Amino acid sequence: MTDRHIPADLPERIQHYIDGEFVDSADGDTFEVLDPVTNETYLQAAAGKKADIDRAVAAAKRAFDEGPWPKMVARDRSRILHRIADIVESRDTRLAELESFDSGLPITQALGQARRAAENFRFFADLIVAQHDNAFKVPGRQMNYVNRKPIGVAGLITPWNTPFMLESWKLGPALATGNTVVLKPAEFTPLSASLWAGIFEEAGLPKGVFNLVNGLGEDAGDALVKHPDVPLISFTGESRTGQIIFGNAAPFLKGLSMELGGKSPAVVFADADLDVAIDACIFGVFSLNGERCTAGSRILVERPVYDEFVERYAAQAKRVKVGDPQDPTTEVGALVHPEHYEKVMSYVEIGKTEGRLVAGGGRPEGFPTGNYVAPTVFADVSPDARIFQEEIFGPVVAITPFDSEEEALALANDTKYGLAAYVWTNDLKRGHNFAQAVEAGMVWLNSNNVRDLRTPFGGVKASGLGHEGGYRSIDFYTDQQSVHITLGEPHNPTFGKSAHAPEEPSLDDPDPR
Repeated sequence: MTDRHIPADLPERIQHYIDGEFVDSADGDTFEVLDPVTNETYLQAAAGKKADIDRAVAAAKRAFDEGPWPKMVARDRSRILHRIADIVESRDTRLAELESFDSGLPITQALGQARRAAENFRFFADLIVAQHDNAFKVPGRQMNYVNRKPIGVAGLITPWNTPFMLESWKLGPALATGNTVVLKPAEFTPLSASLWAGIFEEAGLPKGVFNLVNGLGEDAGDALVKHPDVPLISFTGESRTGQIIFGNAAPFLKGLSMELGGKSPAVVFADADLDVAIDACIFGVFSLNGERCTAGSRILVERPVYDEFVERYAAQAKRVKVGDPQDPTTEVGALVHPEHYEKVMSYVEIGKTEGRLVAGGGRPEGFPTGNYVAPTVFADVSPDARIFQEEIFGPVVAITPFDSEEEALALANDTKYGLAAYVWTNDLKRGHNFAQAVEAGMVWLNSNNVRDLRTPFGGVKASGLGHEGGYRSIDFYTDQQSVHITLGEPHNPTFGKSAHAPEEPSLDDPDPR
């Protein structure tokens, strides 16, 4: 491997950002942040606890209750969000460099994520201006309309796989709708999150609207979820963590949006274009180092083309280039952290007892150190195998044959997860019917993870609760208030004015619920 590229001007430490100021933890505690290529500590980050969350929430609540942000007209908030997008776009190269260094993502993929972050802000800046809500008129009687209001302090808890982009995915709609926020980024990757403060200040976001507390999930994240002044939590991460958050938020009846784990099937029928399907299935599990919630990590292939598919897929997987994340030719970089590396490698060893290893299976040649895993392919995997059922979140894929459409559907649905699914067939009727029958929140039919920001993003079963994206994000981050106005004479049932029998019910009577 070539010498490691170190970005210039790396900070020595990362602080919290609360009420417009960079601050240390109340108790002065810090945690180490590691370079995934060397696993050496390259900086210290402030380790937030309950006291720090309390301070951040107080600042956000004050900005919501007393500040201008929630009261601004949509057009004024939109202008600031567009400025944020412009700044992110202008710094995409630097953002990608830091993100790649911090997370181990290949630099070209990190650059795409930085640009996507700008697009997320631009999308919601436009949406809040263009959005409309329902209004209903009953001629001569009543007008009914929907009024949307920001809810308050939004708690945002984000993962480490594409941190900056996924932070923007939550920050964009939360801020666009007039809420204030407390962001708790993943402890493995705090570097790019630390840049938001300067971007928001430059764009003109009022003081206290954005607050950031670094720290461990069991400390800072737990305190944020349990805080009584945080009415809603948006979380992306593991399903088990989602269960804990669900339980801790329940006593407060908080609004929850949770995008959790996945074990998504990619179903390849015999009539599919194999060249395209193989390319898509390679990208679908090995891009972003395999650390993606929507990875097509279970490939189900119809028997007549199974042997050909496995042979060609394995050969192409062996050609996927593993390298330094900062090298623009790298296709798979280093996994984010040694703790995660050990988890993925443990599944590789399990897989050797559960399937036929046809590519990879360990550390790639030429990389004696760092969190590198060779793109790994197991064929002939049984549906009850752990590598078929459990989320690995790394560059590891299981391939399984099927003999009928019914069997393919049963295999596709045979996990606790239900985030995404991919279907490859040239039979349009079969493709649509299969897509509608598969248990997944999102299905790509002859397509590979091309995302339209107007559509809902989320999963079913153990893969999530609720959806975000487009108007679904607006729904989550706002209270929807129904306003009813009588246009004619009010019709009120008469109680207590006479001894005669009550009037017969009318359609104009008040709703008894």
